[in-house]
Amino acid sequence: MSFPKIPNVTSEINLNKEQITNLLIASIAFEELALSHIINAEAEKIQYILGTLDGVTPPSVATIAEVLQVNNSAETMMRSVIKNQMLLQYKLEDAIKYSEFEINLNVATVTAEYDNVTVTANDLAYYYTKGGAV
Repeated sequence: MSFPKIPNVTSEINLNKEQITNLLIASIAFEELALSHIINAEAEKIQYILGTLDGVTPPSVATIAEVLQVNNSAETMMRSVIKNQMLLQYKLEDAIKYSEFEINLNVATVTAEYDNVTVTANDLAYYYTKGGAV
C-alpha cells in the first residue's frame, strides 16, 4: 500500500476588497436562506399538529397540551432565528462599512552603516481611511 499523494497547499489567498465584500454579502444571503427554511419547517410543524398541513393528516386530533408544546418549541426556535437575524444585520452593516474604506500600505525603509557594513530593513504597515488616503 502506498502513501496518499497530498497536493501542495498554500495558505495564500489573493482577493481584492470588492471580492471580499461580495463573498461576505453572499454568505449573509446563504445564511438568510437557511433561516427561511427553518422558519418554514416551524410553520409546517404547527400546521401538522393542527391538521391543516396540505396532503398530510395527523394520526389523531391533538390535545391542547400537545398544541401548546409544539407552540413552545416553535417559539424557542423562532427566538434563535431572531438572534441569528440580528447577528446577520451586524455582519451586513460591517461589510458595508468595510466596502467604504480604502486600505493603504505604508512602507518604511531604514538603511544603516556600521564598520563598512550596510544593513537595510523594511517594515510594512497597513492602515485604512474612509474614501481613500489622506
